[in-house]
Amino acid sequence: MSEDTIVHEVTIQAGAERVFDALAEPEQRLAWWVRGGRFRATRMESDLRVGGAWIMEFETPHGPATVGGVYVEVDRPRVLAFTWRPSWYPASESLVRIELDEEDGATRVRLTHSGLAGEADRANNRGWPDLLAALRAHAATP
Repeated sequence: MSEDTIVHEVTIQAGAERVFDALAEPEQRLAWWVRGGRFRATRMESDLRVGGAWIMEFETPHGPATVGGVYVEVDRPRVLAFTWRPSWYPASESLVRIELDEEDGATRVRLTHSGLAGEADRANNRGWPDLLAALRAHAATP
């Protein structure tokens, strides 16, 4: 792994289709993305196709923020990859690739965030473990 990349993995007790839907469907993503903490997701729009745009708006202790980008790979239910352009670090555009591997009814989720420009950019993107924990709780709920 290079210095411009962070990788996180989590296993979710749910099938890959369910996990993919939780990642891709705006209503589901709003249900778990940054809920219950210092941030609250308020709106998401998504054109789920290669080249399609997505944007998420949320409230932070410092005011409103957005993150968005373009889908670069959509291989349901195995891979979802998109560019990442956060309003809190506007000089940055990076790539998030999420791979889903289902085995015996559980899904291993491997998130790779690459193209991060230096330590400041990596520091601004350290929330993935909390987000993956929220995804796990949401997707594993019957």
